This record gives sequence, structure tokens and C-alpha cells, in this order.
Amino acid sequence: MKSDEEGVRGAGGLIEQATRAFLKIEILAYVILGLLLALTAMFGVVSAIASLWASVTNPDGATSIVVTVDRLLFVLMLVEILHTVRVSFRSGTLVCEPFLIVGLIASIRRVLAITLESSQASEPGKWTPDLAAILQATMIELSVLGGLIPIMVISIVLLRYSNRFPHGD
Repeated sequence: MKSDEEGVRGAGGLIEQATRAFLKIEILAYVILGLLLALTAMFGVVSAIASLWASVTNPDGATSIVVTVDRLLFVLMLVEILHTVRVSFRSGTLVCEPFLIVGLIASIRRVLAITLESSQASEPGKWTPDLAAILQATMIELSVLGGLIPIMVISIVLLRYSNRFPHGD
């Protein structure tokens, strides 16, 4: 009987040690991920500033402004992901609303990119059958994104609404 009890205690101790070790590894991964995201966001801000400066000093239409906005939205996505990592690190649970916000920003960013591409494709002398096929594919993608954006907005609103009222009787 004593050997069975000692085996159970030994297994319990091993489980506790493994749990602590995995928790430390998880914390280390969150810290490294957070540092890399912060560093990437900083580089993105510097790139957006450089793009904005280039568009101010050498204005070539809407292209450079759209590139700047695209870079800023990318930085906003990184900051939102960093926020998600911080919230997950603090609470120990995964929250889905920040991921929806990142998806919303990414969708809007892609819509801007498609708009820029299609405006350049409509310039005189550039129209080819290959370009027509690409334009058709991007219009389908734009339609999907046009449906996806309201779905994500409604999901965010519903999540906020459901968090406002406690569950239960």
C-alpha cells in the first residue's frame, strides 16, 4: 500500500514541476514575442514616417499617401496584436475581440491596397487581357472583404454587448 501512495505523490510532484516549467516557458515565449512585436512596430513607424516624408517632398499623386496609410495600418495591427499578447499574459486566457479588430484592420488595409492597384490598372495604355483577369479576381476579393468587414464589426459589437451584461439568471 505504501508504494502505491508514494507513486501517486511522486507523480503529483512531477506534474507540478512540469506545470511550473511549462508556465515559465510560456512566460518567456510571451516576453520574446512581445519584444519582437514591439521592435517590428517601431520599424513600421519609422518606415511610415519615411514614406510620409517622401510623399511630402516628392508628391506623385495618391500612391505615396496610400502606401503611408498602409504602413500605419500595419503598425496599428502590430500594436493590437501586442495588446492581445499583453492581455493574454495578464489574464491567462485568450480574448477574441482583439483578433477581430486585427482582422478588421487587415481587411481595411487590403481594401485600400486593392483600390490602389485598380486605380493604377485603369490608366490609359495599360489595359490587357491579363490585366482584365487580375481585375476580375481583385473585384471578387473586394466583394468578399466588403461582406467580411460588416460581419467583423457586428461580431465586435455583439462581443462588447455580451460582456456588458453578466451571464446567468
